[in-house]
Amino acid sequence: MAIAEFYDLNVLQWLIVSACAIMIGLTKTGVPGLGALISPLMADVFPARASTGIVLPMLIFADLFAIGYYRRHAVWSHLLRIMPWTAAGIVLGYLLLGRINDSQLRIFIGATVLIILGVKQLWDRTKDEVSIPTQWWFAGGLGLIAGVATMMANAAGPFSMIYLLSMRLPKNEFIGTGAWYYFILNWFKVPFSFNLGLINIQSLQFDAMLFPLITVGAVIGIRVLKRIPETKFEKVVIVLAAATAIKLLL
Repeated sequence: MAIAEFYDLNVLQWLIVSACAIMIGLTKTGVPGLGALISPLMADVFPARASTGIVLPMLIFADLFAIGYYRRHAVWSHLLRIMPWTAAGIVLGYLLLGRINDSQLRIFIGATVLIILGVKQLWDRTKDEVSIPTQWWFAGGLGLIAGVATMMANAAGPFSMIYLLSMRLPKNEFIGTGAWYYFILNWFKVPFSFNLGLINIQSLQFDAMLFPLITVGAVIGIRVLKRIPETKFEKVVIVLAAATAIKLLL
């Protein structure tokens, strides 16, 4: 898609894309639940394959705010357990992406978001009642699934979140470890996305236009939105994400 085509959006599409840029900033510093809404919205504005390439540099830019804010709180031993498995999942996702078209990817993104929302709801209801495994296969399975999901749909959040929560980390260590996890895996995805043509000069030029809005979202997440009751806010996000994901499936 040429850069002129990127710019050729109607008012509603520009509003959606701008809102997604702000939400990407928010997810990294204040409201992680928003992440489920970004991928289906962007895939509804752009062709599904192009949308994954547009979103990835935006996520990397936002990651800089997260690791800058929580840089001293990462627990690297937990990262080293899951990262090799996530890397393997990214390679698998790359191989799958090379074999599917836009229509199939739209279905995958929509289905993945719905599965993620279901996993999150189940987790929220049972996390205090079940004993979470800490063996290598638990980190391996979640890492592999997260890798495929992030390569194909930029959607690894709930799977990595369950792993990090199972480590019983304090709040700052939980956020800091997650920040470095996403930063590393997003950079690992870049060569694969370039190879598939998902990231190119045109998409990067378009991303550069949205970086200021990501900055706004990151600052709001740090200074303002932590004061908003997250549970009520998250319910609205879940409904919107589910509706958008269903739209991709139709």
